[in-house]
Amino acid sequence: MTGSEVHRRVSPELIVFAGCLIALITFGPRASAGLFQVPMTAEHGWGRDIFGLAIAIQNLLWGVGQPFAGAVADRFGSVRVLCLGALMYALGLVVMAYATTPGMLHLGAGVLIGFGLSGCSFNLVLGAFGKLLPESWRPLAFGAGTAAGSFGQFFYPPVGNMLIESFGWHQALVVFALSVLLVLPLSLALATRGQGAATAGGPAALPQQSIAQALSEAFRHRSYVLLVIGFFTCGFQLAFITAHLPAYLKDAGLSAAVGGWTLAVIGLANAAGSLTAGWLSTRMSKRWLLAWIYLGRSVAIAAFILLPASPVTAIAFGVAIGLLWLSTVPPTSALVMLMFGTKYMAMLYGFAFFSHQLGGFLGVWLGGLLYEAYGNYDLVWWLSIALGLASAAINLPIKERPVERPMAVQPAQ
Repeated sequence: MTGSEVHRRVSPELIVFAGCLIALITFGPRASAGLFQVPMTAEHGWGRDIFGLAIAIQNLLWGVGQPFAGAVADRFGSVRVLCLGALMYALGLVVMAYATTPGMLHLGAGVLIGFGLSGCSFNLVLGAFGKLLPESWRPLAFGAGTAAGSFGQFFYPPVGNMLIESFGWHQALVVFALSVLLVLPLSLALATRGQGAATAGGPAALPQQSIAQALSEAFRHRSYVLLVIGFFTCGFQLAFITAHLPAYLKDAGLSAAVGGWTLAVIGLANAAGSLTAGWLSTRMSKRWLLAWIYLGRSVAIAAFILLPASPVTAIAFGVAIGLLWLSTVPPTSALVMLMFGTKYMAMLYGFAFFSHQLGGFLGVWLGGLLYEAYGNYDLVWWLSIALGLASAAINLPIKERPVERPMAVQPAQ
């Protein structure tokens, strides 16, 4: 069955349902990484910098691979990219489970999971939504896909805690790996046609525009560059919190369960925040929405680190930061589609996501490095606050309109 045949037979409801399940399944295990830091480093006698570097590599390679995975999906369709990504992801979790050296940990948790995520995460799902769904479905579908990933963060950490306590952290990772393989059958519903031509909601496409031309156009567009730079902060904050928050709370004398439930609450609150952001993206300025999100994160982080650590403040922080967690994704993806259309959306959003993951690499790596140097995470928390304020300012000059293209080369309407 060809991608176009699948596209004609699959209803929008089924496309959204399958895409949301893929987002949930693939986001859950990587959002639970912090649960494994303390038992893994204790068993092997490693410092937190070793674990932090593995997750930092994961974030970086997820970002490096995303534009290429998006370009392949744009050119040849989504199914093969999703399937290959899921297989690499599952293999990486197994290698992580049985790693006995830092090098093996970096291969499994870093390289394999990083590249695997670039091929099967919610970013590919959003690209498929942009091609397969009617324009009226897209904004809320972007929010739903992001919210589903967040629900994975709500679902997986408590399950991970129970598996670790009942069977050990090695077996918990293997169970996570088996769950990722469910992406293989679900991906069939997202079979996109190669060289998607839909441009509704964006500028008229250039005839036979190449990948190189699309990239040149994007990186000469000031608003796109500002969007990409601002997205760096999102990755820095999220990756640092995901990888180091459970350890930070444990250092403060709280139980591992508090860390797991805080991550879960972040995921649950983010489901609501992402859906709300998708809805607001159709009703208010997207650049102002992004600015308010980044400002709100800085305020939430500052309040959290200035108040005494307790289960109440941890859960309250989970709710506050969760509402703002991935709420940047719907307006960011909507802006990319508005500026350039949907033909190369997966690739162009992939480059924005690379900036996000570069921030994630630095957030996780600096978290472990500075902890080993100073014995606490204070400097990284304050750096997160400063970056949030900077990104709030960076997004304000963005112009929310399609890229200007010469009328002479636009196809007839």
